[in-house]
Amino acid sequence: MQRDRTSKLAQNIGIFLFLAPALILIGIYIIWPIIMSFNLSMFEWDGVSPQKIYIGLKNWKDLLHDSIFWHALGNNIKFIFLSIIIEMPIAILIAVLLDRGGKKFDLFKSLFYLPMLMSSVAIGVLFKYIYDPSFGLLSGILSFLHLDFLNQDWLGDPNVAFYSVVAVICWQYIPFYMIFFIAALSNIPHELYEAAKIDGATQGQYFWKIELPLLSPSIKTACILSLIGSLKYFDLIYVMTEGGPSNATELMATYMYKNAFASFKMGYGSTIASAMFIIITTAGVLAYFATKKNEG
Repeated sequence: MQRDRTSKLAQNIGIFLFLAPALILIGIYIIWPIIMSFNLSMFEWDGVSPQKIYIGLKNWKDLLHDSIFWHALGNNIKFIFLSIIIEMPIAILIAVLLDRGGKKFDLFKSLFYLPMLMSSVAIGVLFKYIYDPSFGLLSGILSFLHLDFLNQDWLGDPNVAFYSVVAVICWQYIPFYMIFFIAALSNIPHELYEAAKIDGATQGQYFWKIELPLLSPSIKTACILSLIGSLKYFDLIYVMTEGGPSNATELMATYMYKNAFASFKMGYGSTIASAMFIIITTAGVLAYFATKKNEG
């Protein structure tokens, strides 16, 4: 009995020693910055001077009455829905088509994945030129098709800019979910397809009755990833519009960055970052338990 306890203790110590480096890194680079962010939210600080002025919950009170922050949160929520309803169906469609093609379509899998391999900064700069209302590729195509009346100031019109940038973000991330769904499809036994074929099922019937239900867990996971990613998104929005025009494309992350590093209001920027942490964690946990409840 004593020997079993000693063996189990040694095993637990071994497990801890193997996990220790990862736990230390997580503590230094994730947990500690979160704690410091909440701590800095209690101060007025420019991020440079050694003096911090303690102001208690003033930053949090200001945040509750900050119309730009709530507008940015609204944009994040719109971004969530647009990402899910655009990215998921297209990614599933491409994944199914490429999966049906087998090895013959391996080249297309690589080509379709290329946007995910490109730098967000490079994509942002590229599409700023494409969206140029005077000399951009998009305006040139519309002019060639005699559809000049559809041409817009794609990034300068507050009514259009947000959707223009979201379209680029979806273009970049559809390949990620495509690969995600291809991996899920590869786990569906081929015997199911053969059985359905023998029973006279069409391709459409096989997709709706067999593939889609079996993809359901992967779709739920992808939606949670999209939700969390949309709430903390920053890259292309900042590169293409910096949150403009007139805060039309402002997201929580871009607003946090501009306050903390452009306006040197590090305390208020930390408050926004802390609020983002609370919102994203809450949304992620609720989405996770909602999917688990539906599975049960």
